Amino acid sequence: MQLIEVDNNTTKEAFFSLSFDIYRDDSNWVCPLQNDIESVFDPKKNNFFQFGKCTRWILNDNSGKTIGRIAAFINDKKVFKEDVPTGGCGFFECIDSQDAANILFDKAVTWLTAHGMKAMNGPINFGENDMWWGLLIEGFKPPFYGMTYNPPYYKTLFEEYGFTIKYEQISNSIDIRKGLPEKVAKIATWVTNRNGNSFEHLNVSNIKKYAHDFMEIYNDAWKDFDGFTTVTEQTITETITKIKPVMDPKLIWYAYVNNDPAAFAMVLPDTNELIKGLNGKLNLLGKLRFLWNKLTVKHSRMRAIIMGTKEKYRNHGLESALFMRLQEYTRPLPHYQELELSWVGDFNSKMLSVHYAIGAVFSKKHATYVFKFIN
Repeated sequence: MQLIEVDNNTTKEAFFSLSFDIYRDDSNWVCPLQNDIESVFDPKKNNFFQFGKCTRWILNDNSGKTIGRIAAFINDKKVFKEDVPTGGCGFFECIDSQDAANILFDKAVTWLTAHGMKAMNGPINFGENDMWWGLLIEGFKPPFYGMTYNPPYYKTLFEEYGFTIKYEQISNSIDIRKGLPEKVAKIATWVTNRNGNSFEHLNVSNIKKYAHDFMEIYNDAWKDFDGFTTVTEQTITETITKIKPVMDPKLIWYAYVNNDPAAFAMVLPDTNELIKGLNGKLNLLGKLRFLWNKLTVKHSRMRAIIMGTKEKYRNHGLESALFMRLQEYTRPLPHYQELELSWVGDFNSKMLSVHYAIGAVFSKKHATYVFKFIN
């Protein structure tokens, strides 16, 4: 077997195309957009290169056929937030062969060790954790866009190599047609009508304002979690701009208390419903089919990418009020049926409690693993 660094169009295509072999017989899989995958590894498109580095490889068998792939990366902002200097690996795909998987993992370890790392988390993204993060270990059903999907045997490949679970990532689901539980609906109504509270959805004509409000809420809401790094207004602006073609502004809601940004919920229609069948390609034909799907496909699924509430406004019922606003918009639209709340770490018991309070039920579970290669 031969490891080859991905550094030209031929190896980039092999890195992407391997997935078609891995998932040939899996009807649940939806091919992600190649442009979105490649943007992770493009310094011109991924601002994480400003404070990090990454590389990737493919693994070919003796006949020259690609049978595996992996990426390794270092986020300088997070390296020393762990108990030992820690990098990451991700975008792993591999045939059902422990030998092949070990070669890929060994390469990531060698590269990370050469850059001073003593451990690696994986599979994770060289970017924010709302995309391509974690290994699916329970709930093998059609994925929402940006959520990692993989064969069940990957769990064995990781654990036989020596990875251990660092934390589990829980995704829950709401039948949007049922409405909020009566008790929660009463609280949400009271919170909505409370003097000083106001709620508004994203206005695309003023992205700068909402990017700033998002940043302010997020950096306060998540500051106490291990490994947290602040996000910049630039990153949020770029993210909102990037998702404009697929978002519904009335699914992205903000709560304000006396005009102070207090909480938000970012929900997106499931892009996989638009790109299924495109084989990940946005060439001319792919763009035409995407535009046609956008005009004709009525989304049935939505994904809550991220939520946040400033510390001083927790236990104020703002999350319930945000969900009530979402449901007031979506319930009259019969095509919207399912809202997936993804993902929440098992360490975030407060947010999981919010999920269950508003009637969510278990959907799937991912895991973020860690492998320490120097004690």
